[in-house]
Amino acid sequence: MKMRILGGVLPLFVFIWVLQNKHGNCERPDVVNVGAVFAFDSVIGRAAKKAMELAVSDINGDPSILNGTSLNLIMEDSDCSVFKGSIEALQVIEKQVVAVIGPQSSAIAHMISFISNGLHVPLISYAATDPTLSSLQFPFFLRTTQSDQSQMEAVADIVYFYEWKEVIAIFLDDDYGRNGIAALNDALANKMSKISYKLPLPINYDITDIMYVLNQSKSLGPRVFVVHINPDSQLRFFNAVHKLKINGSNYVWLMTDWFSTTLDSFSPKNRSFLSTLEGVISLRPYIPQTARKRDFLARWRKLQQNELVRSGLTAYCLYAYDTVWVVARSIDNLLQQGGNISFSLSNMLNGTTSDKLQLGKLKEFDGGGLLMNILSLTNFTGLTGKIHFSQDRNLIGSGYEVINIAKQEIHTVGYWSNFSGLSVLPPKSLQNKETAATRLNQNLKSVTWPGGKSETPRGWVIANDERPLRIGFPRRASFTEFVTLNASHNVQGYCIDLFYEARKLVPYDIPFRFVPFGTGLANPDYDAFVNMVATDVFDAAVGDIAIVTNRTRMVDFTQPYVSTGLVIVAPIDTSKSSAWVFLKPFTLEMWGVTALSFLIIAVVIWILEHRVNEDFRGPPKRQITTMFLFSFSTLFKTNQENTVSTLGRMVMVVWLFLLLVITSSYTASLTSILTVQQLASPITGIDSLIASNSFIGYQVGSFAYSYLKDILNIAPSRLKSLRSPEEFEAALRQGSGNGGVMAIVDELPYMELFLQNRTDFGIIGRPFTKSGWGFAFKKDSPLANDMSTAILKLAESGKLQEIHEKWFCQLGCPTDRRKDSMPDQLHLSSFWALYLLSGAVTVLALLIFLLKSIRQYIRYKRNHTDLSSPSNTRCSHVIYSFFDFIDEKEEAIKRIFAQQDSAQAQTNGS
Repeated sequence: MKMRILGGVLPLFVFIWVLQNKHGNCERPDVVNVGAVFAFDSVIGRAAKKAMELAVSDINGDPSILNGTSLNLIMEDSDCSVFKGSIEALQVIEKQVVAVIGPQSSAIAHMISFISNGLHVPLISYAATDPTLSSLQFPFFLRTTQSDQSQMEAVADIVYFYEWKEVIAIFLDDDYGRNGIAALNDALANKMSKISYKLPLPINYDITDIMYVLNQSKSLGPRVFVVHINPDSQLRFFNAVHKLKINGSNYVWLMTDWFSTTLDSFSPKNRSFLSTLEGVISLRPYIPQTARKRDFLARWRKLQQNELVRSGLTAYCLYAYDTVWVVARSIDNLLQQGGNISFSLSNMLNGTTSDKLQLGKLKEFDGGGLLMNILSLTNFTGLTGKIHFSQDRNLIGSGYEVINIAKQEIHTVGYWSNFSGLSVLPPKSLQNKETAATRLNQNLKSVTWPGGKSETPRGWVIANDERPLRIGFPRRASFTEFVTLNASHNVQGYCIDLFYEARKLVPYDIPFRFVPFGTGLANPDYDAFVNMVATDVFDAAVGDIAIVTNRTRMVDFTQPYVSTGLVIVAPIDTSKSSAWVFLKPFTLEMWGVTALSFLIIAVVIWILEHRVNEDFRGPPKRQITTMFLFSFSTLFKTNQENTVSTLGRMVMVVWLFLLLVITSSYTASLTSILTVQQLASPITGIDSLIASNSFIGYQVGSFAYSYLKDILNIAPSRLKSLRSPEEFEAALRQGSGNGGVMAIVDELPYMELFLQNRTDFGIIGRPFTKSGWGFAFKKDSPLANDMSTAILKLAESGKLQEIHEKWFCQLGCPTDRRKDSMPDQLHLSSFWALYLLSGAVTVLALLIFLLKSIRQYIRYKRNHTDLSSPSNTRCSHVIYSFFDFIDEKEEAIKRIFAQQDSAQAQTNGS
């Protein structure tokens, strides 16, 4: 019976207890606890502590928020220690806080985020900038400052704007430093730049650690430093820079916002230390100027005057103030939505020995998930501007200011935002404009660089006296005119002289030392030589290095200083000659114009001589024969007819001069062709060489072997390595059937030098590959571009040719002799001026003759034409009559004119 009564009453008591708890939880609590864990005595913490106290005071004094509920901020000092910060966070959470503000350290934030996840207590940080805190791993982490992801994109844009390609990163070796630099590496890669060297600092570094890292950097090439460490009120980093004197004009110091935060924390009256920071560039979180911000700044200065706060107003101080307001507004929204401020034991702590660790005091916040959603949807305007968050729970910031230290003043030289890139206008003024962040529309004001210079530093040095460039050169056993180590152990040769001349045109000093590659007993393997540059054994390689595909994958080459290619050399003979060789001196065009000139001269001379010269009169057959025989006989000076007329003689003088030049040139060209070397080898080109199945020689170390084997698929058994010009000659004389080779395939410069004093061999055809020689440098080396420019200048000035002539033209240039051995045909372009002169004189003489004849004809017709007859005025009759007239001898015409003059005189006398 008792059990039945108990069974009926117990549910009633449970129902009444639930109603009472529900009614009680709907009431607003008198106090809401919020935790804050940060380093009190730090650059950020000193200002943030006072800012959060002011925010709590303002919130509790504002009846429009929390509606009578008091906000209680429980602060604990992490003392910049991950271990202590984690302990303090646990102690704060034990006091049943609904959220934790801070910490400022990203490393501590990582640790506390795991606790926040387990107990559903939102963690809101105003200073932890590590980009990885925004990952899905930490759903209860919210950032009320800008992520280092944005900051590193701004740094990368500055590097890109000034066209630097490599930087050195100095960073704190913790989550904040490593992950920030990882974000910078990605951002630079998108801009075709990179971090060449990463130099970490210990977490609790001192001046000795800084100097050790900086001394390491002095031997490195890049001179653009990106420094990403924690704010330091002693500026120990730049004290070390100043001591080591590495703040000269060729250095670039690019600081993240730790530097600007440190500067802003100092009193405006104490700025003498800025003299040691000349030329430094830093980023500062951009906070728009508003009335609220100006009022808060005035309030802060008043606190400073009353010595209630020691720090200057920093950006993170304003972020801390706004963070408290974000939390208060979200708690207010939670309570308005009927949310509960209640805590319960976490299932994750079941089974733990809570009596020893006192884990029973740690309770899960029941409304943590709802509060986190409300926090992420925040949208209001605070001291730092509009506050709203992205999907990855990061503050959508306003960007950064770019500041520059010059003349002991802090100057704003520009701004950066993720939608506009670099600009001289604040991001807020560009938000309504459509802009695309490209180099074309990026801009910054004039910057003062270290040393007080306005010229942008180059950003790198190739080497210094302490660590000169290691430049490799091949120790050749043959063709040592290109590069060799002489008996005095000095490096010399065509390639070396060219390197020295190009080095003079590079606009900076290049300390270097030559390092030999090879024994000098045989030519070295040039692929292995180039690979030594790629593997950092050499910094560069100079010499007769062919630019081929597989090598360009390993290194960067300069502009080619020699055009080359593979050629075939074989034995030659001069005994054979073509039966039609006499036609070769002239091109077809030249032959045609010359023949046409003979015909024209024949006709013109006949016209000019027909009326006055008996040799050009008679039956038509005789006249045609005489006309053409006279023209062609002038070539051999055997013509028996003489010109009588003045015009004819004038034409003949010019024509005979033209013939003199033409015949002399023809004779010289034919003589050269008849002595040209004709090939005795059956090889006519690379195709016939491949098909011959004969042995082929190549020079040891040359890329010709790999080209013949891999590209042309010639069996290695057919390829014979030869070490010297003497071996070349012996193998060619022996021939393929007697242990030698049918032909040698090698690069053109070597073969031209080989043929310089050997007339029994010659180059067959033209080069069947196109390449060049260049100097090799490491990938992305800026020196490769500058040396290329220098080589182009040498070519334009003629210095390149002078060096070539010095080494290879003492007995005549090989290229000239090669041209002489294959003379070109004579082209019309070489004689067009003479033909033009002869044609002009011929036309002029013909015009004078026609004008004279027409004048005589008109005079003749006046006295012998019956104008009343219509037939005499017809055009055809006039033309026929004119031709009949000029067919008459001029002597007869003159006699008729004399008779007419005599008759007219008698008539006038009577």
